[in-house]
Amino acid sequence: MLRCVLLLAMGAIAVSARAEETMRITVGEPAPAVDVEAEGLVAGDDVEDPVYAALTQRQAHLTAAAGKLVLDGRDTGAQVMRLRAGSPRGWVKANRSALRGDVVVTAVGSRLQVVNVLPLEDYLVGVLGSEMPPSFPFEALKAQAVAARTYALKKKIDGYGQSSHLGSNVISQVYGGLKAETASTRQAVEATRGEVLTFQLQPIEAYFHSSCGGRTESGLPALNRELPYLTPVECPCGQLPSSRWSLRISRQELDKAIHAEAHAFSISSRSSTGRVTRVQWGKGSLDAISLRARLGYGRLKSLAFDVEETRDGWQFTGKGFGHGAGLCQWGAKLLAEKGWDYRRILAHYYPQTEVQTLY
Repeated sequence: MLRCVLLLAMGAIAVSARAEETMRITVGEPAPAVDVEAEGLVAGDDVEDPVYAALTQRQAHLTAAAGKLVLDGRDTGAQVMRLRAGSPRGWVKANRSALRGDVVVTAVGSRLQVVNVLPLEDYLVGVLGSEMPPSFPFEALKAQAVAARTYALKKKIDGYGQSSHLGSNVISQVYGGLKAETASTRQAVEATRGEVLTFQLQPIEAYFHSSCGGRTESGLPALNRELPYLTPVECPCGQLPSSRWSLRISRQELDKAIHAEAHAFSISSRSSTGRVTRVQWGKGSLDAISLRARLGYGRLKSLAFDVEETRDGWQFTGKGFGHGAGLCQWGAKLLAEKGWDYRRILAHYYPQTEVQTLY
């Protein structure tokens, strides 16, 4: 019943009881060449039910010329090619990435873009091992698996018909392919197979982050997404010393980031949770989300910070890592260690939602 409601409401995915839901994941940036390697390498068109033809070699070297693919120096006349291993459960290596499923290579001008097409559940194993330490408690891993599945499915619904549903980096969900798979991550995905978080019978935008620093953030200041299930909740991760951080920025670097001289640089507004929403200097100002993007997400780790001027620059002192909305991964770890199961963890970080089995 839920499946029918979702399909009618969203008009998108085609989930079959006998067929696996698939994802299309952009892997890496466009490159001048792609080497694809697999046991029994076969190639075909990028269609719903491709017909594959065996290649004579284990490895294919692809380049682009005038928007068309060149295979081992021979012009194919095609813009797109789909490749896979000869056996159904074999894997493909595209440049340095070992991947399950198929690899679609598309000529974009003089460069090539790689898209990995694979079953959703296999994709989730590669996400879970990249987004959360496999050593985390099993209930925390299960909570992350449900959140990641929901996020992926929602993105597929929103981008229905597009050549790719998600990227493979931190802007989407980090996806590491085979190298990220472990026994514990696969078990967590299999234990929650088909389970998604819903609000009013629709998959939610299940955002998550590493550490909130003690209290999560609402969707609007964190992501410009005003959503009823992304509301601030208390979190135990604030007790962790690792949730605290500091960053020293030179005057020249901050001037470059804000495209001006950072004279009298200061915080001008904060959200209800104390996170910075806007900074100002002289006659200029900038939203804090843009400031973090310009300085680097891995450096200015969150928007829960204070800043003060030093002799040669600026000192940022903060807590947490990430945008702060939705599931806190380190908080989930601590709650699981206290005995919470994954459903209780998810209900805490995504109020008003339900865990439902879609397939």
